[in-house]
Amino acid sequence: MTTASRDQDRLYAYSLFAGVLAAGGLPIYIHAPKFFFDEYSVSLATLGSVLFALRLVDVVQDPALGWLSGALERRRAGAVAVAGGVMAAAMLGAFAVTAPLPPLVWFALTLAPLFTAFSFLSITFYAQGVEKAGRGPGLSHVRLATWREAGGLAGVCLAAVAPTLLAFVTPAPFAAFAILFAGATVLALVAMRREWRATGLEQGLAFGPILRDPAGRRLLWIAFANAAPVAVTSTLFLFFVEYRLRAPGAEGPLLLLFFLSAAISTPAWGRAGARFGLRRTLAAGMLLSMVTFSYAVALGAGDVLPFAVVCVLSGAALGADMTLLPAAFAAHVAARRGNAGQAFGLWNFVSKLTLAIAAAVVLPLLDTVGLSAESTPGPAALTMLTLLYAVVPGALKLVALALLLTAPVGTWQDGAARQAPA
Repeated sequence: MTTASRDQDRLYAYSLFAGVLAAGGLPIYIHAPKFFFDEYSVSLATLGSVLFALRLVDVVQDPALGWLSGALERRRAGAVAVAGGVMAAAMLGAFAVTAPLPPLVWFALTLAPLFTAFSFLSITFYAQGVEKAGRGPGLSHVRLATWREAGGLAGVCLAAVAPTLLAFVTPAPFAAFAILFAGATVLALVAMRREWRATGLEQGLAFGPILRDPAGRRLLWIAFANAAPVAVTSTLFLFFVEYRLRAPGAEGPLLLLFFLSAAISTPAWGRAGARFGLRRTLAAGMLLSMVTFSYAVALGAGDVLPFAVVCVLSGAALGADMTLLPAAFAAHVAARRGNAGQAFGLWNFVSKLTLAIAAAVVLPLLDTVGLSAESTPGPAALTMLTLLYAVVPGALKLVALALLLTAPVGTWQDGAARQAPA
């Protein structure tokens, strides 16, 4: 069996691990604020402030975790096992344990280690992907990204619908989800146990070369601008469905539709990127997202089926974001022989910084116009919710598109995408 064949045979492990990470990320980004809002009646302004404070920790944490991932690369299997255990335990604490402390304190104490473990695992996992894609001529960064992100999106799909389905069999669906997540984490750790390999690159806390590289810096800016719309819509999705569409209970199926569309579209985006180039293909995905959210502006109470169309199209656009930008960044880092752990520490930080800003801005704004768990939202709250969910993301996508189209040609390692069909 050739090296390329062996690599391809092991790609299922990357899909499984990505699925667990994505399933862990969904409660962090979407469910946790709504869960504590409903379960403990914590105000949105307070939740937003705490989330922002936790995300600010990432200013130091993610680059430092990138360094730690590189420093521990010869002991990565053990480090990943420990981080996976912490992530599973924190998930159980947040959703399966009744808060033994004031809810806001418990929210912070459980999400802080969950963020840290999730960050370390994401950084290490993406950095390992750079090493794997460089082993043989038959495995491109886009092919690996396609397997990885398809698995991640499948994990998101399962996590999106799990609380809704589990509600039919248990009065504590989120607790059941947390238990299932812990079991899936163990399976993913076992599947990936032989994949953690040293890159052989020089270690050390040296982010300067990455930040001084114009092409790498431009990719980070594009990632920031492109992730901002997703951060806003992820934060507000459950609120939009319940209050704007007045369709409580439809959140799970709609989330499933959104992420399933993203998962199905991922191979097509990978093939398109290999054929037409990463920049042109990603631009098409951005345009699709902008058109879709302009349609969402007009939706109101009862418009579940039109919103399902929004979920399908915006999910397809997300498939491009999740596949092509990480592939472009990984190919660029590999071409420059950069430190992958540190590079993806910065990449992870940029992605999560958008979530910090989204939580700090949009949740308090909704709180100021009267959105609360104890009362029916008025016209001002519904208008603000629509503007934040549908108008602001489109404007942010336009900024990302402008950065993309004005990026120097050398920013894109399209040759790596064409190395093999996705």
